[in-house]
Amino acid sequence: MGEGTPEYTVDDALVFMGFGKFQLLVLAYAGMGWISEAMEMMLLSFVGPAVQSAWGLSSKQESFITSVVFTGMLVGAYSWGIVSDNYGRRKGFLITAMITSGAGFLSAFSPNYTSLLIFRCLVGVGLGGGPVLSSWFLEFIPAPSRGTWMVIFSAFWTLGTILEASLAWFVMPTLGWRWLLALSALPSSLLLIFYWVAPESPRYLCLKGRTTEAITILEKVARLNGTKLPSGILVSDLTVELSEKSTPSEDTSLISPKTDEDATPKEMDSNMGGISSLLTLLSPKLIRTTLLLWVVFFGNAFSYYGLVLLTSELNGHSQCGPTKVQSVASQDINYKNIFIASFAELPGLIISAATVDRLGRKLSMSGMFFLCCIFLLPLVVHQPEGLTTALLFGARICITATFTIVYIYAPEIYPTSVRTTGVGVASAMGRIGGMVCPLVAVALVDGCHQTASILLFEAVIFLSGICVVLFPFETKGRELSDSVSSSSKPTNAFV
Repeated sequence: MGEGTPEYTVDDALVFMGFGKFQLLVLAYAGMGWISEAMEMMLLSFVGPAVQSAWGLSSKQESFITSVVFTGMLVGAYSWGIVSDNYGRRKGFLITAMITSGAGFLSAFSPNYTSLLIFRCLVGVGLGGGPVLSSWFLEFIPAPSRGTWMVIFSAFWTLGTILEASLAWFVMPTLGWRWLLALSALPSSLLLIFYWVAPESPRYLCLKGRTTEAITILEKVARLNGTKLPSGILVSDLTVELSEKSTPSEDTSLISPKTDEDATPKEMDSNMGGISSLLTLLSPKLIRTTLLLWVVFFGNAFSYYGLVLLTSELNGHSQCGPTKVQSVASQDINYKNIFIASFAELPGLIISAATVDRLGRKLSMSGMFFLCCIFLLPLVVHQPEGLTTALLFGARICITATFTIVYIYAPEIYPTSVRTTGVGVASAMGRIGGMVCPLVAVALVDGCHQTASILLFEAVIFLSGICVVLFPFETKGRELSDSVSSSSKPTNAFV
């Protein structure tokens, strides 16, 4: 190689080629996975009461049907992140799609309560792989438009909640809960059908030293988008960094493909296995980011699922009484209310799209958290039903926006070597929030402790907003990093 040979990274190539048809196909595939996860989560609102009525379950047994799903997700979120960081993004979402669709379909044929719990727990394990798809899609998007397209990707979740509410409205009164479980497993089955066309992440391949395969995929991107690859040699951020360390006196030293192939696996060795991946997340350069992100994910999930439950708990119960709350009205009204409440997420997505690339991730998230606190504050005392609905609607808009943006920020803040593991573990912390929130949203309100319930929500949401402010750096327009040291640099890498 001559001295003038240029080099480029995956980010440089994506920016050079732009967003086009290839990314739209990747969006459609990843979006189907997001729809699947949303539908499987939403059906918990319908299946629990129906199974309780059909099998004569206690309230505790009914709530356990939801809890085992979150427990499975807690395990899956951590496990599939490690699998995809070490064995590839494609293998990660292939296994999760197989488990989700298979266990989801089999749960429709559950002969008894125990078998239903086992199958729903397995569904949760599969659903825990959701962050793998979001990270995979993120790694194909050019840095300047990453925020906007990740918001569009998040819209598939809202579409999934609306589809599930619509499906339940029509299926449950006539066909019953078993048909709802079977039909809700179809979207994850589509991931298996079209798996053969899903490409591996070129960032992952480049980091693993499989540069030739990465170039092949980037050439497909260029061909579908009607553009060409930049001229020069493809390198990873890690390769450039290793080169700078080996030749500190030369700022523009060239890296040969041989160096790239040899150096990268050595760096990756430190990230192999679950324990070392977790230790990397808790290393001095990432521990602040990791701990803050865990709190934000916990607060987001706690607030989001809590607000969904509060919508039904606070409305229509002007007189506090546990027995009155327990005996709920007609199921048709519940379907209608949940269907309407799902549309509260649309304004949240619009706000996210409008602010994430203009104001940045941190300001957008923190602003929405603090605004949510303002919406909830009047509910520390009982309010008329119309005002309560309006305040909860506004609060859910805010939480939808923060949830959307944190799923953009989290993959951006971690390096490629531990990206899906980092997002997966943070997502697992969110699942803990999802498990805890019913104790607050339902138990405290049922026990005539609405003020205590709302104040606890206020504290969790406000703390989440503070944690966002304390995040080490903004990622708006910033290139994705491959190594831990480059990811911790606070400067904007995109020019």
